[in-house]
Amino acid sequence: MASTRSVATWPSDDLAIGFLGLLDPDQSKALERVGVRRRFRRGQALFHQHGTPDRVVVLISGRVKVTRLTDEGKEIVLAFRGPGDLIGELSAIDGEPRSATVEAVEPVEALAVSSRDFRAFLIAHPEVSLTLLRMISHRLRDADRIRVEYGAHDTVGRVSARLVELADQYGEPVARGIRIGLSLSQEELAGWTGASREAVARALRTLREVGWVETERRRITVLDLDALRRRSA
Repeated sequence: MASTRSVATWPSDDLAIGFLGLLDPDQSKALERVGVRRRFRRGQALFHQHGTPDRVVVLISGRVKVTRLTDEGKEIVLAFRGPGDLIGELSAIDGEPRSATVEAVEPVEALAVSSRDFRAFLIAHPEVSLTLLRMISHRLRDADRIRVEYGAHDTVGRVSARLVELADQYGEPVARGIRIGLSLSQEELAGWTGASREAVARALRTLREVGWVETERRRITVLDLDALRRRSA
């Protein structure tokens, strides 16, 4: 896939979120100068598990899923990331192989920065290192919270928690509720909740029966977000 030096306009402040949204304009421009714009089609991998830690990526548009294969070959969904998010920073910093695969779930445009240039950027802008540390700390706390959910909640509770997270991050208001603006299969939701596809299908059926969600093919509309929050608490 061809790469070209960035010529497009960097996202405006009102669109910038995630890591990108934490940078000031000068920092953002400095990062852009050392990066290369790349586009990825739906289903294309940005990184592969165990791959070489040669670059970090800042998402400009589109969303990705972060997954890891177990020794038994089961795909575990670790997270979904969207515009403004930074990906691949741990391997760029410690030099270890990729710990996960990152795949586009819709067309993605991203800024790719070599690991060497990213480290140089952090040295030149030490205040960004603290920003990065805060972001990593937030992700670690989030991972701890999810591990607690696995031990404390049944499948319905874990599915409810993931739907609340998706509604908060990708929710689109519609007449009857909040439509999750992310195409998501039952297999992906199962990999994210640590359950089987059959268990997730039963959980979704339960949530439909109590009137908290509506489901279509790869599409979920939340009808009662407060009820899902209570169920996942």
